[in-house]
Amino acid sequence: MNNDTPNRETILQSDEVILRVLTSSDVPDIARLMNNKNIWDNVRDYIPHPYTEQDGQAFVDATQTENPPLTFAITHQEALCGVIGLVRLVNEQRHVAELGYWLGEPYWGKNIMTKALKLTTDYAFQQLGIIRLQTIVFEYNTGSMRVLEKCGYTREAVCKKAIIKNENIWDAHTFALVQSD
Repeated sequence: MNNDTPNRETILQSDEVILRVLTSSDVPDIARLMNNKNIWDNVRDYIPHPYTEQDGQAFVDATQTENPPLTFAITHQEALCGVIGLVRLVNEQRHVAELGYWLGEPYWGKNIMTKALKLTTDYAFQQLGIIRLQTIVFEYNTGSMRVLEKCGYTREAVCKKAIIKNENIWDAHTFALVQSD
């Protein structure tokens, strides 16, 4: 593990995408973008819908104790357009992190999430000592699957009828990337 642990002001940057720590000033944009059923259809049910500024503030507040930072605002052309984050697993899986992300609908199809995912993947492997990243994608979210594949993630499993979303039963696709030696 790299001992250069990032601080609260960590910024990860590519040519057009910046990842930075969330702040309370992000709450209106988070609430506006997340209060969209097309976004909610692709995220876990613990995220409320409709989504309010109070929900956004509670989320931002929860990220403020992360040390090192694990949750980032995705910005493009100085606008917040989504969020990406990691949840470290524990005990014998402490070298594994689950990846989660969403991108506001106005920003779909602009290669923003691909760049954000590459930055987050590099950060996890190079700065956090993570060896394996994984995520679950609902079977109908082919856009997210394409992003993962473009970033080198592979589909490891399809768990049949493992998801209930909008009262429908769907398959869960597990994608993962393991750090190469």
